[in-house]
Amino acid sequence: MRTVRSGAHTPARWRAFACGLVFLASCLLAATASAWAPHVSVLFSAELTPDPETKLPAPTRYSYRGIHTTVVSGIEAPLRTRLEATVPADLGDVLAFYRTELGKLGWQEQHDGAVIATDRVQLAFASPLGPALLELHRKEGSTAVELVQKNSDTATRANVMPEPGQAKVVFSNIGETDAALTIDARTITRAGGANAVALDLPPGKYPYEVNVPGHAAHTNILVIAAGDTWELTVGRDGDAWSPLHLY
Repeated sequence: MRTVRSGAHTPARWRAFACGLVFLASCLLAATASAWAPHVSVLFSAELTPDPETKLPAPTRYSYRGIHTTVVSGIEAPLRTRLEATVPADLGDVLAFYRTELGKLGWQEQHDGAVIATDRVQLAFASPLGPALLELHRKEGSTAVELVQKNSDTATRANVMPEPGQAKVVFSNIGETDAALTIDARTITRAGGANAVALDLPPGKYPYEVNVPGHAAHTNILVIAAGDTWELTVGRDGDAWSPLHLY
């Protein structure tokens, strides 16, 4: 995730979801595809050619590849789709591949904040579905790829779209007892199984604490960028889950 420098803080508001969403319980599921190794002849192919079977553009030449999607119950299109891959090719060749293939799909490269170096690339795109980000890194003689595409329509329908220039944090409690989240100098308490609530925040770095009776306090730091939505969840056993990047 790209970190954006924190700007001026604006008033934040907790808002309950009228539709009664409890993410990762009744509305949100995270599906992760497992990695697999390609056939040797594909791995050592001389060219980077697109694989027609992938949800996001990826070359047929790879040593690792996985797709991760975040979906909402009742909405077919995912909130967020992330491709991870390790491609045994030079970074420049992988960058050229993605510029070509993403251009074919109507993705428009955004030049603000672009990073293009010999060992690292970070490019933002405007895709037909919503904002997207491509990151490339040199890794042990190969190029590590992370490509993320967000679906703005799904985020709007699921009521998790951040306000312009802001980020959103969703707090869910699917346990049986009350749980409290303290972040940005405020505390919100949710009863077990109650509707999820959301807080709009300026982008930045936020220490937070989750408290559940009978459990040790859970503390962590959440780094959020403008346009991102993250979920903090208390599970059925009362334990705080790791933050989930929803959108």
